[in-house]
Amino acid sequence: MSKLYDTMQSTASVATQLGGGIPERELVDRVRLGDRGAVRALYDLHAPRVYRIVNRLCKDEEHARDLTQDTFVRAFEAIDRFRGESAFGTWLFRIAVTVALNSMRKLKREEIRRVPFDETLSATEPSRADPDLRESLTKAIDSLSEAQRSVFVLHALEGYTHQEISQLLGIPENTSKGRLFDARAVLRRKLAAFVKE
Repeated sequence: MSKLYDTMQSTASVATQLGGGIPERELVDRVRLGDRGAVRALYDLHAPRVYRIVNRLCKDEEHARDLTQDTFVRAFEAIDRFRGESAFGTWLFRIAVTVALNSMRKLKREEIRRVPFDETLSATEPSRADPDLRESLTKAIDSLSEAQRSVFVLHALEGYTHQEISQLLGIPENTSKGRLFDARAVLRRKLAAFVKE
């Protein structure tokens, strides 16, 4: 695993020499053959969006950097399982969402074990309306259930369609639509103070 990580961290000059005009499918084939430049090129191409997605899901920049690296390590280790039925980016983002959600579940389980029961109850109470809309919106999004937040982030913030979300999360399209509807209802309720009559 560390060898793969070192490969991803190699100098960007190799990726530059590889050039941006090579089709993604060919880059994937080159990765399968052990081409370090192709590994770097795919990493450079997709890392910003992977980071953005996992950061919005986990809400912690340092943790998001770790999850981004973990996503690429897992993807390149499993590159032979990529069948090409969808774009490499779609396959990679599905791995990123899975990595982020699994990490959040693990952290939540650890947190529940550490926090006394009384504090757990008080932490779930809705926060008072904040005069700053941006901060209040962030808090409202953070308060969504994991399922609602995942769909909301992917649809409203990242621009994925319900069909794409269905593929990424492995859920029916109608479930994606329902979770988005519920997420918006929660946000409307929590941000009611900012909505003018």
